[in-house]
This record gives sequence, structure tokens and C-alpha cells, in this order.
Amino acid sequence: MTHNSHLIDNFGRKHDYLRISLTERCNLRCFYCMPEEGIEKRDKANFMTSEEVIGIAKTFVKMGIKKIRLTGGEPLIKKDIAHLLLELGKLPVELTITTNAVLVDRFINTFKLAGIKSVNVSLDSLDEKSFNNISRRSYFNKIKANIDLLLQHNFHLKLNVVVIKDLNEHEIPAFIEWSNAKNIHIRFIEFMPFDGNNWNWDKKVSFKEMLSIATSHFGTSQIEKIKDKENDTTRSYRLKGALGTFGIISSVTNPFCDTCNRIRLTADGKIKNCLFSQTETDLLTNYRKERNLEPLIREAILLKKEKHGGAKVLDDDFAKLRTNRSMIAIGG
Repeated sequence: MTHNSHLIDNFGRKHDYLRISLTERCNLRCFYCMPEEGIEKRDKANFMTSEEVIGIAKTFVKMGIKKIRLTGGEPLIKKDIAHLLLELGKLPVELTITTNAVLVDRFINTFKLAGIKSVNVSLDSLDEKSFNNISRRSYFNKIKANIDLLLQHNFHLKLNVVVIKDLNEHEIPAFIEWSNAKNIHIRFIEFMPFDGNNWNWDKKVSFKEMLSIATSHFGTSQIEKIKDKENDTTRSYRLKGALGTFGIISSVTNPFCDTCNRIRLTADGKIKNCLFSQTETDLLTNYRKERNLEPLIREAILLKKEKHGGAKVLDDDFAKLRTNRSMIAIGG
């Protein structure tokens, strides 16, 4: 592959990882992601069909994308998701998916046929009542059973836990214990104050605080640092002798922008080159007009800011000036 087929921005970062949101809809209503009433339903014609997702994905693969992660909303509620997974599975990429696991039992075989080896599951509490409060739904036992199912079928399983002050930070040790007993990779994620939660900074638990909760519970000598991979967003650790690992994703207090290799494609076919980005590039309209997407994609990557969509500091002023979608409409 020639060098210029790589997607490189003005800061020398090579982009080979595409996150595609398949839908803005979800079967949960987690308060930090989606407003309680859900988000405004838009006409289906605004969103990529499965065939359009496949066509646009092929263009990205031609331009050097090596990994595709499907997100949502909840990707498994997309109508012809099985067909989509199998088609994307034919591309020369590592295919992965992030799901809330409510429907996972229906798709275990499809995952295998599509070559998916790694699945990310979002679960913010190990306590049924607390989880149902956060998600405003009652699927806790179904999700736990489906996590066990993924482990039985030997999927590489990452568990995404959004840590929210006064709500679930006390559960950090229990999650770490789980990674001790099972080959499960827990990732504690700093709460990001997005529009869905009206920029509520006081709910944030920082990287330092999370680590301190872990060390004061288990003792510094029991926790080992693991070497992070080049483009990792996670700073990873494990308990000595543990089967799994745990890590912290701190996009607010300890960002990883300098090694970012991600491109986000929203369910309505727009590139967002950063979660915090103020600008979007409309690929879907151009794809429907049969225009060449490559120049648009290159330009979008070149316009990528050094960090946090160009914000110097993430503070209340930035929040006031900023217009962005809620997290559900970006695709996490």
C-alpha cells in the first residue's frame, strides 16, 4: 500500500481505526448518554442503510483503515444487522463491536461467522437496582447472562464502565475483583459532560481518584502497571496473578489526543474527527450523488485539531460556546 493511501493529519497522526455508528436508537436510556425522553426521531432517509455503510466502509479500507468498530446507539437493534456484520466481516480489517449486550445471545454465531473476536460491553454497575436506575430499564440479569455467554465462547471481552461521582465509584473494587476471577478487561471511563447530561462537571471522577480508590482497597503492591500499546486510550493495570486486567480511560483529565488514530462516522453518514469536534463532513449525501469520497475524507482528517476539537481548556466557557450532539447521536 503506498504511503499516500494512509490518512495522516497535520500532526503526523496516522488514522487506521474507523468507528461507525449504525443507529442513534437504543433499547436503554442511560441518563448520561440519552435524554430521558429519548432523542428526536428523524426520518429514516437521513441515516445510512446497511448497503451504504458497506459501500462507505470499503472506501475507508482502500484508504488504509485496518480496524472497524460498530457502535450506536445500540448497533444490534439495526434491522439487518446480521447481513451487515457478515458483509463487513469480508473486508480485510479487524471487526469489533460495542454493545449493551441485551441482544447478544441472538448473534453469537453471526459474530463468529463475521470473524469478530473482541466485543466491548457497556455495564455501569454490578448492582441490579443501581444499574436499572442508570439505564432507566430493567435488563440487568439478561446482560449479566450474555456477558457469561461471551466468556464461554472465548470472546476477548472488554467491559466499559462510566464512573459517576456519588453513584458507582464505590464499585471500582468489585469490578476489579471480577477481572481477577475472569478473563475480562474492565475499562473505567471518566464521565464526559456531554449535552445529554448538560455539562455536569461535578459528576466527574478523575483518573487520579479512580486509581487511588483501587490502590487504597487492594494496596499498591498488589497492582501492576501493564505496558500500553501505541494507540491505547486506556492506561492498563492488573492485580497480581489476575486472569483479566483493568484500566482507566481519561479523555478529560489525562487525554490521549497525541496518539489518536480514530475517525468517527455518525449514523447519518458524517465524519466527526473528534468527540469534541464542532465540525462535520457529510459523506452520505455525497455518496448518494456518486461523488468520490476520498478527497472529502482526506480533507476532514487534515482539519483535525491537535486535541479536544480545538478547545484549549474544557471548562464551563467552552461548554457554553460549544454546539455538539448528545453522545447517543455521535456514537460514543
